[in-house]
Amino acid sequence: MVFTSLALFVRNKGPDEFWKKRRILKLSAHFYGRSRNCYSLAIRAVHRALVFATKGRKLKKEDMAALWETRITAGCEEHNMTYPLFREGLTRCNILLNRKTLADLAIWEPRTFKSLVKVAHARVSQDGLAGVTELGDPPSEVITRGMFK
Repeated sequence: MVFTSLALFVRNKGPDEFWKKRRILKLSAHFYGRSRNCYSLAIRAVHRALVFATKGRKLKKEDMAALWETRITAGCEEHNMTYPLFREGLTRCNILLNRKTLADLAIWEPRTFKSLVKVAHARVSQDGLAGVTELGDPPSEVITRGMFK
């Protein structure tokens, strides 16, 4: 670009200004009212929306973790076991499944989850952990190493 005077050089904002506005207006394309088309209003609305989106990602993770906990707890209570004892029994058996997987098993594969509860119950009763007394006798169909002695 050729500028014939210093005043014209100062007034020129260049191609970057166009693309900067274009990016903001693209992000605000689905908004209602003037915040969709008016650049000065779109800037505020887009920044606000991006802040909400950032916070929402963390809240979504927290909501999913709470949902998984609820599903696992419900599955454990269905088989007369508490969630902390269930986790401890699985850990002692070296069954390292995360909460998401356990929640999916509790909802979609109840027989598999029931067998995991039986294995955990047998292990915690074999190790004699506190809180096992109200669970009752360990299931007879589960065989652990402690039974071979």
